[in-house]
Amino acid sequence: MAQTLKTSPALVVSRRGFLAGGASFGALALAGCATVPDPRPIEPTFDRAYVEMYAALPYEKFPVPAVDLRRLKPSHFRQYVADPTGERPGTIVVDTAARYLYLVQERGQALRYGVGIGREGFTWSGRAEIARKAQWPTWTPPPEMVARDPVAAPWANGMPGGLDNPLGARALYIFQNGRDTIYRLHGTNDPSTIGEAVSSGCVRLINQDIIDLHARVPVGTPILVM
Repeated sequence: MAQTLKTSPALVVSRRGFLAGGASFGALALAGCATVPDPRPIEPTFDRAYVEMYAALPYEKFPVPAVDLRRLKPSHFRQYVADPTGERPGTIVVDTAARYLYLVQERGQALRYGVGIGREGFTWSGRAEIARKAQWPTWTPPPEMVARDPVAAPWANGMPGGLDNPLGARALYIFQNGRDTIYRLHGTNDPSTIGEAVSSGCVRLINQDIIDLHARVPVGTPILVM
């Protein structure tokens, strides 16, 4: 509500001064009402179930850090889906085109994991079985890789397990007709490779996912790589 001000000799406001002051006040008011863009990037929010799924694993032999979910495609988070494979329960199916691994469940369900696969020229497909499982495995590059890759050459006799080991936290070894195919399902600590074709032939999963899969499947599990 407007209020009448009584002037006195000590308080005389000129019309010009009042208008100037009013203009300044109006400018301040407008500035106060204006929306100023926040320069900080908006952080994506993730379902708490996924945050917990990919949380740090401090009690591992080599503590596994939490996954930065901003670097992992949401479409490749671990989740239950309708089984698209038609394989019998307990079978592992790797769909290299879609970059998914399915562990077939009962009642038409499958547990789906996002994977990274071998780049063109370093892929394998067929039916086989998981003949060996290892925790924090030693990585021994094949002679062909040692010959072509100077990074692999120093580890010709084996690289001990650890976070920097290319096999990650777990490895499942694929054998066909009793013979090692040299291909593995194994871990990685680089989420950006999931959904991509970047490795030298093997199928890689986030460390948290390969730890989960390793615990679910026994030696002798059938596997189909398409």
